[in-house]
Amino acid sequence: MRTLFRGSDISKQKIISSDRAVELLENGWHRADLHVHTSCSYDVPPARCMHPENLLAKGKSKGLDYITFTDHDTVKAYDFLGWKRNDLTSGIELSITDPENVGHTVHINVFEFDRQQYMEFDRLAREERNIYSLIDYFKSNGLPYMYNHPFWFQIGDKPNLFAVPELARHFPVIEYNMQDLKQKNLFSMVLAERYGKGMAVTTDSHTGSIGKVYTIAEGDDFHEYFSNIKKGHSYMVIDEPIWKHLSREASAWIELVFSMEKEMREEMGFTTGVGKVDRLVNLFDKYGLSNHHRLNGAAMGIMQLVSRSGLPVFLYMLSKQPQVSRIEKMVNVGYFEKAPQL
Repeated sequence: MRTLFRGSDISKQKIISSDRAVELLENGWHRADLHVHTSCSYDVPPARCMHPENLLAKGKSKGLDYITFTDHDTVKAYDFLGWKRNDLTSGIELSITDPENVGHTVHINVFEFDRQQYMEFDRLAREERNIYSLIDYFKSNGLPYMYNHPFWFQIGDKPNLFAVPELARHFPVIEYNMQDLKQKNLFSMVLAERYGKGMAVTTDSHTGSIGKVYTIAEGDDFHEYFSNIKKGHSYMVIDEPIWKHLSREASAWIELVFSMEKEMREEMGFTTGVGKVDRLVNLFDKYGLSNHHRLNGAAMGIMQLVSRSGLPVFLYMLSKQPQVSRIEKMVNVGYFEKAPQL
C-alpha cells in the first residue's frame, strides 16, 4: 500500500514560530485568532474575565489586529458590545446536523454578518438542516466561513468519515484546532492541500486564552485578510505542542468552574458538557460544599494537579486512536484524492 500521508511535511511549510512571524508582522501582515468563546457560550464558565468586554480588551493587549468571538449558536456577545464597531468582527460557531447529507453534527465559523443575516442562516441551520443550502447562503451573501475541526465529532454522534472530504471541498478555509489531536489536525492539513484550501490555526479557547496561537496574513481589512488565508497566502503561528495547550486549557477551565457562584451558574444555564463533572459540581452545591472555601479549593487543586500531569490528555489521545487509525487508512488508500474537486 502506498503511503500518501505527509502531514508533517505540510506542517513544516505552513506552521511557523512567533519569532519567525515577527518580521512579517513588522512588514504589514496581520494576525487573528478566529475561534474564541466568551461567557455567552453555554459551556463557558460565566466568570467576569470571560465577559466579551474583557476578552476584547485582552485580545487587543495580545496585539491581535482582528478580533472576533465565535460563541456556540449565539450572537449575545455582539448584543452586549454592539454590532457596528471598528475593533470587532462579528462571528459565530454555527452547528448544523444534516441527517441526509452528513449524519453527524458539523461546526462552521461564519464572519462579517449583520443581525438580520444571522437570523436567516440560523433558521436555515435549525429548520432546513441542509448544509449545502447553508453554504449557498454564505456564498451568495459574501460571508467568510470556515470548516471547524473536520475530524472532531460530538459526543453521541455516529461519525460519517466519508462525508468529511466531500464537505471539505465546499469550504474555503479549514481549521487547525488546538483543542483537537495533532494527528487529526495533520489530516485536516492533508485535506486542505488536496483541495487547495486555506488553513487557519485557532485556540478555540473556552478559558480566555485568546491569541495564544494565531494566523497571519496580509489584509487592510478583515475581508482581505480572510481572502489571503483562502488563497494560502498565510502562516499559522504555533509555539507549543497541542498536549501542553490542552493541559493548560483544562487546568484554567477547572479553576473557572470551581470559582463560579451557584446563582450565576444557574442564571446562565452553564453546563460543562461532561456529565460526571456536572454531577460533581452539583454535588458540591447540593451539600453546600462550594461555600467551604478550603474544601472547594482542595478539590480544585487536586483536579488541576491531575490535569497538569498530562494524564487526562494522554488518556483522551489513547481513546481516540482507533478513530485516528480509521482516518489514516482513508488517507493512505488515496480516498481524499478520489473525490472530484469543484
